Amino acid sequence: MTIRTHARSVTALAFAAAALVAAPAAAQTMAPAAPPKMQTALANDAGTLGEKFAGLAKVMAGKYDWKPGQGVRSAGDVFNLIVMENKMLAALLTGGAPPPRGGAPITDPAAMQEALTSSSTAVKTALAGLSDADLNAPVKIFGRDTTKQGAAMMLLGDQHEHLGQSIAYARSNSIVPPWSK
Repeated sequence: MTIRTHARSVTALAFAAAALVAAPAAAQTMAPAAPPKMQTALANDAGTLGEKFAGLAKVMAGKYDWKPGQGVRSAGDVFNLIVMENKMLAALLTGGAPPPRGGAPITDPAAMQEALTSSSTAVKTALAGLSDADLNAPVKIFGRDTTKQGAAMMLLGDQHEHLGQSIAYARSNSIVPPWSK
């Protein structure tokens, strides 16, 4: 081995050692990724709920009148309730006019899927567009004082309960939710 070859090897080894030492040091100075903002988390939740409800509405087509017993909402009633809640929440978050109450229920499966998808997209968009100050803005929902964040959490929490209800309705009819296949 010549002196020149030896010098190159030592130089390459020194650079490799420096890189190995510098990499962990650089990693320690890098800030960890920030957790998602509340708006993002709520918007993502609304999107996931919308996808699941639309999927259930598709596989439950022909069963919208089914209900587990007297005095209980039918599958179609639950889907219509979710559409109404989404429209109400989107209006509350954006300052729009609340939807009229008591309209004719949606019974057509394609129309139901579209209504679930479009109404959840409106909620997702409204949530994603809120500033931190907007989240804390006072609102009134169901006669109670809360904030926009509180209203979103209340209605999304309610929708998780109705998602469980809808899954039970599907399974009671031997229908597997599309995301479970």
